[in-house]
Amino acid sequence: MAQTATCPSCGAPVVFQSAASIFAVCEYCQSTLIRHDQQLEDIGKMAALVEDRSPLQLGAEGSYQGVHFALIGRIQIKYRQGIWNEWYLMFDDMRTGWLSEAGGEYVVSFIEHPQETLPIFDDLKIGQRFVMASRPWTVTNIELAECIAGQGELPFKVGAGYPLPAVDLRSSAKTGPTFATLDYSEIPPLLFLGEPVVFDTLKMNNLRQGMAIPTATVQAQVFRCPSCGSPMSARSKEILAVGCASCGAVVDTADANHKLLSKALSQRDERYSPRIPLGSKGTLEGKPVEVIGFLVKQTTIEGIAYDWREYLLAGDNATYRWLTEYNGHWNTADVLSHPPASSGAMELAEVQFSGQKFKHFASTQSAQVIQVAGEFTWRVRVGENNQVVDYVAPPLMLSRESTNSELSWSLGSYVEPEVIKEAFKLSGNLPTPINVYANQPNPWEATHKRVCSQFWKFGLAATLLQLIFVFILGGTSLLRQAVEFSPQTIEDSLTTREFEIRGKPRKITVRNSTSLDNNWIGLDILLVNKVSGQAWPATREIAYYYGRDGGESWSEGSREDEVVFLNIPPGTYYLTVDPDLAPENSTPVRDTIEVLSGGNGWSNYVILMIFLIIFPVFTRLRLAAFETKRWSESDHAPISSSDSDSDD
Repeated sequence: MAQTATCPSCGAPVVFQSAASIFAVCEYCQSTLIRHDQQLEDIGKMAALVEDRSPLQLGAEGSYQGVHFALIGRIQIKYRQGIWNEWYLMFDDMRTGWLSEAGGEYVVSFIEHPQETLPIFDDLKIGQRFVMASRPWTVTNIELAECIAGQGELPFKVGAGYPLPAVDLRSSAKTGPTFATLDYSEIPPLLFLGEPVVFDTLKMNNLRQGMAIPTATVQAQVFRCPSCGSPMSARSKEILAVGCASCGAVVDTADANHKLLSKALSQRDERYSPRIPLGSKGTLEGKPVEVIGFLVKQTTIEGIAYDWREYLLAGDNATYRWLTEYNGHWNTADVLSHPPASSGAMELAEVQFSGQKFKHFASTQSAQVIQVAGEFTWRVRVGENNQVVDYVAPPLMLSRESTNSELSWSLGSYVEPEVIKEAFKLSGNLPTPINVYANQPNPWEATHKRVCSQFWKFGLAATLLQLIFVFILGGTSLLRQAVEFSPQTIEDSLTTREFEIRGKPRKITVRNSTSLDNNWIGLDILLVNKVSGQAWPATREIAYYYGRDGGESWSEGSREDEVVFLNIPPGTYYLTVDPDLAPENSTPVRDTIEVLSGGNGWSNYVILMIFLIIFPVFTRLRLAAFETKRWSESDHAPISSSDSDSDD
């Protein structure tokens, strides 16, 4: 139940909506008030809040896990790279919690009372992993921050200069809290557990107006570059660094004297122009964005410098994302609230994320900022370094960036230059991509899958037809006659019964099925036209042997044989057969002579399959060639024979 008291400084009413609130900031005179039952004690003025682009404000309402809440308090926290907000929440079920708002990410958390002793602040390192509250955690941020301002109701005292050593942790567990903060401003330290949330799922209302992308309604700074005198501006106090587009100097906009964070570029420094002009507005993936910052990073590998461009994009609800470009290849990139399971500092051969396997591509020990222009929400400066490890699963790329105080993961997605050009309505053509990029989609992958699919369809159809022709429509039987060859009849030629070929010229198959048993037989076959006397000869030798050798069975040859006569014209025919038996074996040989017309051989089928397989082999070779080009730029470049020879 809400309690109302009177501000002892100005007499204005001060409402405490939560029983857990013991401090409040008078919205009229900014006095910091301590509640003593029904009396309020004034302990001094609260520092003014820094204006920012946050869409949130006191009195805004939303819903989390089906429970309605209201924003009743706020503190602003300053760290070396900028400022973030912590909003104090009161739920309808009388719970209180926090909504953290930093760098476009929103996290809902609640204070917890751990059973175990929490780690010591000075013992923690970026990327360190440990178990706490029965789940694994990875250290992702270590900050010596300070609370600089507050408003509304709060459960503790705040004020300018209030120290706040804090450590952020993330967990890849599939259930329960995935985000934690260790607050070392008190002894023992406080533990907050929660999870990152998508802003739209909070169903917020009563938000500030016109704050999605900064407009003229936001207080702006206009000043001149202290290095070259060129006009500069920062659209809001949330912007903490501005790079001069003229000379490359970077200015700290939070400093009253606009102190230089990094000096202007020298005459010898290479200058890069953004492909997308600062201030350009567009739509990416259906969402409005504006280019507010541009920086160039560089790394040196084996004496060769590689540089790439990065664009900071401002989006809806104070969110940010990145657009990167290297050698004409573009990627959108978003910082991940839920990093991969293996999110520590160790470099791995592969990483599992969102059901996909990402392979390690390259590691960069020092990615250095060499040029800055535009506005940034942290104090970026020329010379700033971080380590980058990239994993790929085209068209996606996972990147792990780390410094001594921060570790973050981002997910990039390859974008064709034409999409970027259309998104920002750019005039002229963007540079043509050079070589193959780490996560560039393989253009032959879809083609290869399509060709393989067609191959299996046509191959299966051809196989079914071949089997039908061979076993079902295998030809018409014109003659079937059983005979016996013995040493007593070896001198006599055998003449079969007559058979008739009708219609057009046909293929005739003569098949012999014998009773050979470790024996052989030679057959001189003559196909004779009864009327014209025209004959087609064929000589065949059939042999079949078997036995056991060293306890193993073996066999050689076959008891069956067939011979094919092509284009035999219509007419009445018979066969003459002159046998030749093995002299050392007097066993009679039984033979079943069968004459078939039509039928389908295997030669055409084999030729067709060879022709069909050429296509998937070709696309597979092109697919492999593209991947070879991709990985030649990685830390795992294929070793050619020439490379091997040179190492000898």
